[in-house]
Amino acid sequence: MNNVLAKILKNKNFLSLANNGLVAVFGFFGFLLIVRSLSTNEFGEWVLLITTANFLDMLRFGITRTAIVRFLAGADEKEAGQLIGSNYVINIFSTLILVLIVLAVRYFFYDTVSASGFVLFFKWFPLLAFINLPFNNAQSVLQAKMRFDFMLILRIINVGGFMLFLLVNFFFLHVSLTIIVYAYLLTNILTSIVAMLPNWDGIRYIAKATKASNKMILDFGKYSTGTLIGSNLLKSADTFIIGLSPFLGTAGVALYSIPLKLTEIIEIPLRSFAMTAFPGMSKASIEGNKDLVKHIFYTNAGGMTLLMVPVMIFSFIFAKELVYILGGAGYESTAGIFRIFCIYGLLLPLDRFIGVALDSVNLPKFNFLKVIYMAVANIVGDTLVVFAFYYVAVATSILTLISFPLNNLHLLAKITHNFSVITVLEGVAVVTILFTLIGIFVGYHYLNKSFDIHFRKVFQGGILFFSESIFRKKS
Repeated sequence: MNNVLAKILKNKNFLSLANNGLVAVFGFFGFLLIVRSLSTNEFGEWVLLITTANFLDMLRFGITRTAIVRFLAGADEKEAGQLIGSNYVINIFSTLILVLIVLAVRYFFYDTVSASGFVLFFKWFPLLAFINLPFNNAQSVLQAKMRFDFMLILRIINVGGFMLFLLVNFFFLHVSLTIIVYAYLLTNILTSIVAMLPNWDGIRYIAKATKASNKMILDFGKYSTGTLIGSNLLKSADTFIIGLSPFLGTAGVALYSIPLKLTEIIEIPLRSFAMTAFPGMSKASIEGNKDLVKHIFYTNAGGMTLLMVPVMIFSFIFAKELVYILGGAGYESTAGIFRIFCIYGLLLPLDRFIGVALDSVNLPKFNFLKVIYMAVANIVGDTLVVFAFYYVAVATSILTLISFPLNNLHLLAKITHNFSVITVLEGVAVVTILFTLIGIFVGYHYLNKSFDIHFRKVFQGGILFFSESIFRKKS
């Protein structure tokens, strides 16, 4: 029994799943607490701060993260030190550039920034960017080394510590949004200190960086950066465009964030298996083992798709109850948005692993192009839905109001306005399905050129995934 437990605890897929799963549980309850601790507008400001900061983190670490994971898979000790040092040097410079840009925008457009929902971001991101630099560097290096146990420690400190504060605040403190931001900064400081002390972030390798290792990472990173930015835009663009809309604003952001958060929770197994599949596929690609690359792709993409089917069906049926648990009674109207995301969830595994496969076989340019097609479709679709469809809904509401008695105007105006807002947000969710389909077919086209893959084998691989899992357990 002890041997079985030890094997499970050492299994990379289990540790990766625990890493994402346990942190997601903390994140879920933290989200639940913060949405009940703030007003709708304050919650919208918080979402814009976190969403925009995460987007710029993608920009910063997109240059290095995918590259460092791929190249460390086949590096010796000397090369590993050089690559980790280059990872740190490049991230310091990219952080400095982004911080200067944010400070410049805040200085020259101070009045506009102060009047927008992004005021918290422009105020705190410059400090946050330097505070969480060691933590983020450690995440990249530890993933490359497949040390998901150390990653788990760091993320529990980061997310768990902040959730603990939110729990105390909800029951006892009842502090302002500003104090909540202070607590968020402090948990990031603590996490970065823990990452630096044992050199998990690689800070002691900075002097080992070379021009050759810098160039190796940057050559790969110029595409992987665009891929990560585009991937982040696929979701954050929804939040940005809704937040910029004068009709929806921070209230619309708050409404949309509830079903979006539920979708992120559902994605946990997918992110976990992608984290373990990428180093394995990269190593197989470097060794020239195409059959193993295809095997890992088919089994993971197929297995995750089959796993998503019962989860999505359950989520679709109980969408209203799940939304209520996370957001409370004020957000039940967003259940329809979450049901649309359930359809998106069925498509996500194939799209995600096509992207992983393209990066792992050293075709980051094609993964970048795939994501660009998706991001453009998303931004254009969201803009049309948010700004064009809203006017149609408002016009329809006005025409409807004309035919009702005057004493019902106030009530009907409120009902039609709420209907219009939710309908627009549901339209934004539908765009998510459309750009995911575009990504699957574009990515398949590029991957098929080099590896001759077939959609039918994905489902065969899914069956093989579960049969291999059962066989391992029995053995």
